[in-house]
Amino acid sequence: MSMPILMTVDDDPSVSRAVARDLRRRYGSDYRVVRADSGADALDALREIKLRGDAVAAILADYRMPNMNGIAFLEQAMDLFPHARRALLTAYADTDAAIQAINVVDVDHYLLKPWDPPEEKLYPVVDALVETWHAVGDRPVEETKLIGHRWSRPSYEVRQFLARNSVPYRWYSVDEPEAVRLLEAAGATREEIPVVITPDGKALRAPTGPEIAAAVGLSTEPAAEFYDLVVIGGGPAGLGAALYGASEGLRTVLVEKKATGGQAGQSSRIENYLGFPDGVSGAQLTGRARRQALKFGAEVLTARDVVGLTVRGSARVITFGDGSEIATHAVVLATGVSYRSLQAEGIERLTGQGVYYGSASTEAQSCSGEDVYIVGGANSAGQAAVFFSRYARTVTLLVRGPALERSMSYYLIEQLRAIDNVRVRVCTTVEAVEGEEHLERVTLRDASTNTTETLPTNHLFVFIGAAPRTEWLGDAILRDSHGFVCTGPDLLREGHRPQGWTLDRDPLYLESSVPGVFVAGDVRSQSVKRVASAVGEGAMAVALVHRYLEER
Repeated sequence: MSMPILMTVDDDPSVSRAVARDLRRRYGSDYRVVRADSGADALDALREIKLRGDAVAAILADYRMPNMNGIAFLEQAMDLFPHARRALLTAYADTDAAIQAINVVDVDHYLLKPWDPPEEKLYPVVDALVETWHAVGDRPVEETKLIGHRWSRPSYEVRQFLARNSVPYRWYSVDEPEAVRLLEAAGATREEIPVVITPDGKALRAPTGPEIAAAVGLSTEPAAEFYDLVVIGGGPAGLGAALYGASEGLRTVLVEKKATGGQAGQSSRIENYLGFPDGVSGAQLTGRARRQALKFGAEVLTARDVVGLTVRGSARVITFGDGSEIATHAVVLATGVSYRSLQAEGIERLTGQGVYYGSASTEAQSCSGEDVYIVGGANSAGQAAVFFSRYARTVTLLVRGPALERSMSYYLIEQLRAIDNVRVRVCTTVEAVEGEEHLERVTLRDASTNTTETLPTNHLFVFIGAAPRTEWLGDAILRDSHGFVCTGPDLLREGHRPQGWTLDRDPLYLESSVPGVFVAGDVRSQSVKRVASAVGEGAMAVALVHRYLEER
């Protein structure tokens, strides 16, 4: 096979030659560098490459080109090579263009000219592009097929599971002719949907998460019975702990119930995370973190439900839902939080059938030209409103409080104000949702006027509150009145250590009431609910694990 291609597009011949020269110097042994002087010429070259069956790993395009600027070119290039990674070459004055490119063509990076020295400014960007391309690929993949119904809650849950675990799949509505043929070939009926057909032809009828995970090649079984560190929860805090634990020589396993990323992984765009001035989607950020943890040797178990944590001598024992166990020297609890249930008539019946918790990106296309309602006033709700504004006719943000400023970042508020099809309704709650097979209407109450209004909609997304879901921990691990786990100084009441504490020292800063069990991220009492702080606490927890292990 021929080498994959790095393409550079710039109408300035001197710049074009310079980019190609620097790329060949670093990547010439593994990639073929192709350069073009205009967007039109580059598209012609990409068509020829497509016909030859070659792969394009990354495209670097100048923004300021006549006739067709870099954004317009990249938008067309995506149709030919959707998995090729994309970077926009811009001048300092073109920052707005770079932001536009993020929204229109989802560029991975923008690169300011000049980029000298390339070792500092060019190569790290291209390294990231090709690393991501190798992880995602630009070659035919064996797809998992999913047959279901748009308004089926189990079908929605399987779609979310596959999407959040980055499993390539093709969706077939049960009424499509091809879906009928697939069901017949699989010996299944429409009453058994959702039906998952794996690349090797195995048909799973109404499968559970663990069944799907095992069938599509996700790791579900631990490789050992004993570890140095078990991390429970795969959000930013858990990924941070797994990465640092594995990179520092601890035999580490991360256990996740659904998919790595947590709530952050569902964010359409995180723009205030340090080191990503052009923003990054939650899936991109947490996907990179997962690959990084795996690179250092961490195990990642998916679709495993942890139901118990007990102390047996010096070991901490984790019990799974199927009754199996693994033991460890130390534990990091990073289970995060879940969105609280919306208290409104009809919610439970219509969840997954027009009512969704979190940003259901799999529903974006179905929102095209429709009216979407989003409940919540924090950053996650604002990010979802920006995301769905690209598809929906209107997006209405329903906020219980009198203003957004108390709960949402300023930059996000300003973005929402600039989007024509986004509306914000403050002092507003959802009183009821209605529909036969799916959501059809929502009733809103305006607290300022004490009036109600019923409006038609098929899409309601909920981002309210934070419930830690820590009931499974039992009584040994002390929690506050809301269920968040207490740690460190918060465990010392009137100078006394927590009941049952067996060590001569006080609990370490992120240590729970059980020695060797540490807590990081949103599940910790009094934590700062931010992605950056969660990652930091995951790293800090590993440092404290080392201290704990040294004193044993």
